[in-house]
Amino acid sequence: MAKNILNCLERGMSGFSKGQKRIASYILENYDKAAFMTASRLGILAGVSESTVVRFASELGYDGYPSMQRALQDMIRSRLTSTQRIQAAGDMYQNVLPAVIQSDIDKLRQMLSQARQGEFDRVVDKIMTSRHVYILGVRSSSFVAGYLHFYMHLLSENVTLIQSNAAGEMFEQMLRMGSGDVLIAISFPRYSKVTINTVKFARDRGAEIIAITDNELSPVYQLSQAALLAPCEMISFVDSMVAPLSLINALLVALSNRYGADVSATFAELEDIWNEYGVFGKMDDE
Repeated sequence: MAKNILNCLERGMSGFSKGQKRIASYILENYDKAAFMTASRLGILAGVSESTVVRFASELGYDGYPSMQRALQDMIRSRLTSTQRIQAAGDMYQNVLPAVIQSDIDKLRQMLSQARQGEFDRVVDKIMTSRHVYILGVRSSSFVAGYLHFYMHLLSENVTLIQSNAAGEMFEQMLRMGSGDVLIAISFPRYSKVTINTVKFARDRGAEIIAITDNELSPVYQLSQAALLAPCEMISFVDSMVAPLSLINALLVALSNRYGADVSATFAELEDIWNEYGVFGKMDDE
């Protein structure tokens, strides 16, 4: 229903009550803003009560207003420009600090409620049995990819972070990719065409694709053999990476557990090196 909500509103307009028509009309004309409004705020702007908005969402077939709101967000998240995102955020937050923190907490709870342990375990198995692991993320996702690579490189030498300096150079870094290799593709709205094209290249080379993305409508999800999902709703022009990073933390801990004694030996050696060369500062004894 996420893809067809505007069509549903248009088709059902003749059968709606007066109040419902006000809500539907406002959403159709301002869906980029309505997707990030509370039921109360939407009711005020549409000229109806909050309870009317909540009942309307249920009558459309959603579990409640938050479900309808997510459907709108799923539909538009890849369409909004940065300017539209900033404008939408103006309706979201008055007290920015607690609102943003609460929004991130809600994303973590949503991810936990929708977590699929079987798929998570399958991703871990694919990584552990792969010949070589490549990690891809561009634009804001590049920092998430770098975080994953930093720790995975400590666990295994067979890990490559694909540097996204230029599209041609990315393909050159994947020249020796083939069957038995895995590409972990990290992609969140607005989905980068560079990521999509690079994933297609990896598939053509015979590699398996593991997607870390936000939902099943994501282009990289459609191209993957396995996927881990984390919500990444927009906060103004900023992509919230709290849930994706938490998911990656879980993945790293699971991989560490599978490597077992090898990880302990690696970090014992690293501690000796860090101590010898004074890598980390120490607090002065008082």
